[in-house]
Amino acid sequence: MAILKILQYPDERLHKIASVVPAITRDTRVLVENMAETMYHASGIGLAATQVNVHQRVIVIDTSETHDQLNVFINPEIITKAGDAEFREGCLSLPGIFDKVKRAELVTVRALNLQGECFEMQAEGLLAVCIQHEIDHLEGKVFVEYLSQLKQSRIQTKLKKQQRLAKPSVLSMSV
Repeated sequence: MAILKILQYPDERLHKIASVVPAITRDTRVLVENMAETMYHASGIGLAATQVNVHQRVIVIDTSETHDQLNVFINPEIITKAGDAEFREGCLSLPGIFDKVKRAELVTVRALNLQGECFEMQAEGLLAVCIQHEIDHLEGKVFVEYLSQLKQSRIQTKLKKQQRLAKPSVLSMSV
């Protein structure tokens, strides 16, 4: 297994729409293992393949406290939504950025598992929000795009500042 590089917003590759996985192969299983390891390593609760620059419809989610209840969704689609909820969301592609986003409180998702079997799952609360958030990534959308233009502008300024501070400074010495 390997830790994959997570794309950072505003990388344009985060806006690429993911393709349907035509068949579950060994490569699909390796991708899922690597995505899960990457998500756990980054202390996340969800990760879409788009975020690791693989533009296939694959997401992994684990909202458990013990990090031992991995959910894998291949070619996921939300088939029903109900209710409204507002959650404070964050994203591994936007480290340190959190804001409230309105989403459906309850969703039913249809997907394939790693054996290629179709299943449906009803989710509510945090799991429902996470499913919607990760499916957005597969559609080329990042959660901050639900926010006002002013908030988006402030986030971009904050991210640019973080990037500047993260770069090592070069000291010149005269001899």
